[in-house]
Amino acid sequence: MPDIRTLLAQAGSSLDPVTGAISMPIYQTATFAHPALGQSTGYDYSRSSNPTRAALESTMARLDGAAASFAFASGLAAISTALSLFNHGDHLVVAEGCYGGTQRLLDQVFSRFGLTVSYVPVTEPDAFAAAINPHTKAIIVESLSNPLQEVPDLPALAQLAKSRNVQLWVDNTFLTPYWLRPLELGADVVIHSASKYLAGHNDTIAGILSVRDAELASRIGYLQNAMGAVLGPQDAWLTLRGLKTLALRLEQQQSTAETLAQWLGQQPFVKQVYYPGLPEDAGHRLLKQFAGGAGAIVSFEVDSVGTLARLIEQTRLIAYAESLGGVESLITVPALQTHANLAPEERERQGVTETLVRLSVGIEAVSDLIADIETSLAGYASKR
Repeated sequence: MPDIRTLLAQAGSSLDPVTGAISMPIYQTATFAHPALGQSTGYDYSRSSNPTRAALESTMARLDGAAASFAFASGLAAISTALSLFNHGDHLVVAEGCYGGTQRLLDQVFSRFGLTVSYVPVTEPDAFAAAINPHTKAIIVESLSNPLQEVPDLPALAQLAKSRNVQLWVDNTFLTPYWLRPLELGADVVIHSASKYLAGHNDTIAGILSVRDAELASRIGYLQNAMGAVLGPQDAWLTLRGLKTLALRLEQQQSTAETLAQWLGQQPFVKQVYYPGLPEDAGHRLLKQFAGGAGAIVSFEVDSVGTLARLIEQTRLIAYAESLGGVESLITVPALQTHANLAPEERERQGVTETLVRLSVGIEAVSDLIADIETSLAGYASKR
């Protein structure tokens, strides 16, 4: 297989035999004409398949090393479709600290259909093993927990899943196939919120499922068509466009994140930094064993709500907004945004405090980002 940087640069590229165009067109059509009775071009209706979406799906299958990949209207649409594989009475083991939207979906929606969930600490493989029961169908983890960036032992979990005959699903939004290919470690399903790093420009909502086994892929393909939460051609094209620069963006973003994490760790207003790219981080050594990078999300806890408010309200380059992975740096308060649906005591138990900040590092100059943070707090430290 070519280097992943080459695959990314060529994402969706295919010389048109008539015009010679090298960029995948946007096939903005709902339906396709048939050449004759009983004949089809291979495309019938865009919910079932669309050439632009198909180009994205085949590209993601190559990037993830999957039997097949499927593109959806959002990351949660992808997860919802995959969860529809299960039946009343089935059980899942899910890592604590997962994306708040995933937990809301499990606890408030699929629980009504009889799907049960056990949440276990992400860094304790033995806890996953203990939680498996005869009804367990899958283990679900994120390659890095959100927002504390805890590192799961993916090789150990893959071995556990295989030994207990359950599936392993990995949400790889934070690391992407550029830094990590979970299917190669033994995962069965990989989930991406393609709205984030894959598309990369804060202008697209999309989700991807990549599946290792052809039989399971066939089942998910059926559900994709049956449930209909598919990605439209415009957003498929934007995601393909974003993939072409993924390697360049991630290298820059990770480099800046490392510098910012080191700088934040030296600031008096910061109580704790969570970034597995730092050698002193609890998950650093484990992550290096199976991933090529630590990503570009830096979470940190500040010393007071007042400091938090200054950061949110006074920064000018760094926008206060949900989401992550785009070229612009964004700051998020998980307790008020991504994890607001959790009870306060549950947030505290998971370490999602009211003074925790999640910083999605963009491609700006690191000196300007540091200056933006410093300026936002100028004159405030002496008043505390």
